[in-house]
Amino acid sequence: MKKHTIFFALTGSLFVMATVLMSQTTKPAATKPAAAKPASAAPGGMAASLARGKQVYLEQCLACHQADALGVSGMNPPLVKTKFVLGDKNTLVKIVLNGMKGIEVEGEDYHGVMAPHSDLTDQQIADVLTYVRNSFGNKAVAVKASEVKAIRAANKP
Repeated sequence: MKKHTIFFALTGSLFVMATVLMSQTTKPAATKPAAAKPASAAPGGMAASLARGKQVYLEQCLACHQADALGVSGMNPPLVKTKFVLGDKNTLVKIVLNGMKGIEVEGEDYHGVMAPHSDLTDQQIADVLTYVRNSFGNKAVAVKASEVKAIRAANKP
């Protein structure tokens, strides 16, 4: 009987600790582009976009795709030099907005579920995708907030 009591006490403690830690995470603060800049330009330029994108990645993507962006075998796909990351920006934006379940990447099946991140602003999505497309050995064209805005508008049911 004592073993069961210890097991339930430890399980309960782990649950409480996990709940507390999860309650400490927050969504990245929304950023508003400066009024003087055109809608397609990233506020602060590429370096600022990469810095903001890294922050969004750390807060929203890291748990599933990992610090090295190699994902988790069979669960969450890698974001390193794949056609999904380096290819069509529109497809990548739609994946972030709509989420997805199951995908084949470079011949390997991944069965994890990615929740939609439509709660992120257009700028946050543009920044995080620009960060991913230009980090971890990737090199691709930046994603603009105006592109995300157009895709989001066309994506509404």
